[in-house]
Amino acid sequence: MLLELAEDVKKEVSKLCDEYEIFISQSNSISLDSKMDNLNFAKDEISKGLGIRVIKDNKVGFAFTSDLNKITQTINQAIDNTKLTKSDENFAFSQPGKVKEINGLVDKKYDDLSLEEAIDYLKSVINTALDSGCEVTSSGFSASKYEDVILNSNGVSVSNKGTGYGVGLSVNVEDGEGVSTAYDSKSSRTFNIDGDKLAEDVCKLAKDSVGGKHIETANKDVILDYHAAVGLLSTFISAFSAENVQRGRSILQGKLNTEIVSPNLSIIDDNSLEGALGSSNTDGEGTVSCRTSLVEKGILKSFLYDIYTANKEGCESTANGYRGSFSGTPSVSPSNLIFDFKDSVEISDMANGILATSVLGAHTANPISGDFSVEVSNAFEISNGDIGSPIKKAMISGNIFELLKDCEKVNSEIKQYGSFIIPQILVHNLRVVGQE
Repeated sequence: MLLELAEDVKKEVSKLCDEYEIFISQSNSISLDSKMDNLNFAKDEISKGLGIRVIKDNKVGFAFTSDLNKITQTINQAIDNTKLTKSDENFAFSQPGKVKEINGLVDKKYDDLSLEEAIDYLKSVINTALDSGCEVTSSGFSASKYEDVILNSNGVSVSNKGTGYGVGLSVNVEDGEGVSTAYDSKSSRTFNIDGDKLAEDVCKLAKDSVGGKHIETANKDVILDYHAAVGLLSTFISAFSAENVQRGRSILQGKLNTEIVSPNLSIIDDNSLEGALGSSNTDGEGTVSCRTSLVEKGILKSFLYDIYTANKEGCESTANGYRGSFSGTPSVSPSNLIFDFKDSVEISDMANGILATSVLGAHTANPISGDFSVEVSNAFEISNGDIGSPIKKAMISGNIFELLKDCEKVNSEIKQYGSFIIPQILVHNLRVVGQE
C-alpha cells in the first residue's frame, strides 16, 4: 500500500522536478510508563507521513506532511525550499542496488499484541521488583512495528520493515544511610525479553550496592560494564562520522591507515546483521545495507558516510544515512557497531581494580578530544579475582581514545545496547577519584 502511494506521489513530483526522493513511513506503537509502581501513561498510536527531497540547480529542498491529502502542496513546498539552500554539486540521491532481505527484523507476534497484554507484561515486571523488596521509581515498556518506502528519480524503489520491543526498570533500596539505586533495560526485535529476569537482576544490583565504602584516589584497572561502556563509547564513535571529520570536529581527521586503538580490537559497522537492532535492507537514503570495517586490528580503515559526505570525498556511501522519521532528512549515524576483540581476559585473573556498572554525566565528555570526567554508579571493588565490596561514591576521568589503545575484552556475554554490540571491556590505568 505504501509503494502504491509512493507511485502516486512520483506521478505528481515528476511533472515539476527531474530529481526527487520520496520517503513514506508508517508506524504502529504501544508505549507504557510508570511513576513509582503505578502505571501513569499508556498510548497505542499510529503514525504515517511523507517526506520529499528535491534537487534543482544543485540546490536541495525538503518538505514533509502527515496529511496525505496535501501531497501537491508538500511537493511545491520542497521545490520552494531549494531557494533557501546554497548550490552544491555533492547533493545526490541513491542509485539502484541489489537489495538482500535481512532475516530476523520482523516479529509476527506484534500483530497479536494488545494494549492490555502489554500492560500485564509491565505490571509483572513491577510486581517482581516489589516482591524482591525494592521500591520501583520508574519503569517502561514499548513495542513498535514500522514500514517505510523510498522511491527516487534514479529508479530506486525499496522498502524496509521491522519490529522492536524494549523494557526498562529503575529501583531504590534503603541502605540505612541513604538510598541505593539501580537501573537496566533490554531491547530486542522480538517479544522475547524476560522482564521478570530483568527485574530480579536490577534488584540484585541495587541490594549488592548497599553499604558502599569509600576508596582512595589512584590509577586503577577498570572493567566497564555494558552501560558504562556505551556511555563513554558514544563520545568515541562520533569521531567516525565523515561529517565530523570534514568539519574538523574529529580527532581522527588525517589518521586513516594509522593505529588508533589496541591491535587487539577491530570495529565493524554492519547494518546487514540478522536480527540486530540497527539493521535494515537499506539506509534512510535507499543505499543497500553493507558491512563496513572501520578499524582492523587497531588500524583506522574507514569513516561512516552518507551520500553527501561520500561525494565530497569521491568515495562510496557506507549506507549510514539515517533519518529519525519522515519529518527529517538523513544524516550520518552508526547502525550496529561490533567491537571485536582478538583476545580476552578473565575477571578471576585480576589482582585489583573496580567494576563500573554505569556512569553519570557521559554527555559532558568532550566529543572532539575524548576527555571525560564522570561519576560511576553501582561500582564494586575487584580483589584477587573476586567482585567484592560496593563503592560508595567515586569519579573516573581520562581520555577514551587513550584508554582504547590499551583495552581488552572481558570474557563475558556479548550484548547489544543501542548501536553497540559489545562485551564488558577492561581498560587500564584509569584515574579513579574517591569521594567522601
